[in-house]
Amino acid sequence: MSAPLQIGLLLFPKLTQLDLTGPVQVFAGIPNAKLHLVWKRIEPITSDSVLTLTPTTTFADCPPLDVICVPGGAGADDMVNDEEVLAFLRKQAEHARFITSVCTGSLVLGAAGLLSGYRAATHWSAREHLAAFGAIPSTERVCVDRNRITGGGVTAGIDFALTLVAHLVDRRIAEVIQLRMEYNPAPPFNAGSPDTAPSEVLALVNERIAPFKARRAEAVARAAARFSAHAAGA
Repeated sequence: MSAPLQIGLLLFPKLTQLDLTGPVQVFAGIPNAKLHLVWKRIEPITSDSVLTLTPTTTFADCPPLDVICVPGGAGADDMVNDEEVLAFLRKQAEHARFITSVCTGSLVLGAAGLLSGYRAATHWSAREHLAAFGAIPSTERVCVDRNRITGGGVTAGIDFALTLVAHLVDRRIAEVIQLRMEYNPAPPFNAGSPDTAPSEVLALVNERIAPFKARRAEAVARAAARFSAHAAGA
């Protein structure tokens, strides 16, 4: 029997749990795969909802991964300047078959220098920041560029994960997982994109997230300055 596929997903405080748990549910259906929830320490991690998540391994004990996946959320704004996290991602990326993210997790990959020259997706509210890390912003729900696979915001994590399974194993397995999950979305409203949402809904969301966007812009500016200095010295 071949060695199990090693799939690791980064945990961090204030992550968006669906960015993580959507892909985890998909990946759990891959035959002969071992999933790891990775953080600096084994300690409860508070998500951006009522759910608390527990790592299964630490950076130090994590095995070499075939897939590394970074979810997003408000906490990702801190991770773009966390050198321990960025160093871990760079180390795992040296041998990983696929380097991936969901939502604003792509900004963390970018800050680690792992998206330079690659097309990448992220949450629509953060797309403007990808270029600061040398990435090429994509509006796709799931963006595949060589061995970088990045998903858009939150719910795109399931689409991303099924796409990855098709590349990692095969399409039939991905379809089996999709059917078992009854993933057959039919949203009750057509407000899931800034391109289709009513203007008043978009305005309300933009008003509510304005403080978070300002905080993200400041965090990205600091991380981009470090990224540029490192690139100049390379």
